[in-house]
Amino acid sequence: MSDKNVYEECPVYHTEAVSLKQTTLDDAEELLKCYSDEKAVPFFNADNCPDNFHYTTPEQMRSEINFWNRSYQTKWFVRWTVIQNDSSEKIGSIEMFNRGTEACIGSHGVLRIDLRSDHENRQIIESILEIANRHFYEDFDVTCILTKAIPTAKERILSLTRMGYTPISFEKAHYYARKENL
Repeated sequence: MSDKNVYEECPVYHTEAVSLKQTTLDDAEELLKCYSDEKAVPFFNADNCPDNFHYTTPEQMRSEINFWNRSYQTKWFVRWTVIQNDSSEKIGSIEMFNRGTEACIGSHGVLRIDLRSDHENRQIIESILEIANRHFYEDFDVTCILTKAIPTAKERILSLTRMGYTPISFEKAHYYARKENL
């Protein structure tokens, strides 16, 4: 594990296309565009969550961000806002956490990627995966990263396979996994 603790000081990450910064209440208005996007909702990974991440009011979005921030403080997961660098738009968010050890895959983390439907494309997804592949194994002390992609998520699936993720059978859902050191 890294000398830096992601839960003590949340890193900011950059690629040419996107930046990731810890989500705050200041992001609520722009993130509502993502979480109220009915075309995007089916692509979100809401497995084991009490709702489907479909929020239609500023109050719902702020409440969810408050929950994300409490979860960060209790070291449950980290939620970053995805910012498109060329426009400075906040186009979605990602979440990462260490889920523990599963016999078939070992110590693993789960990466949730929530993007507005008009940004569900290879450039954005591969930029997020580039950051995950470079930093999240060490930041979260995992040997495998899992992320979900439903069969209709063609751009996401193409991006996942291009970035070294392979389909696996996990909780009877549509998950892709990538082992560390590929």
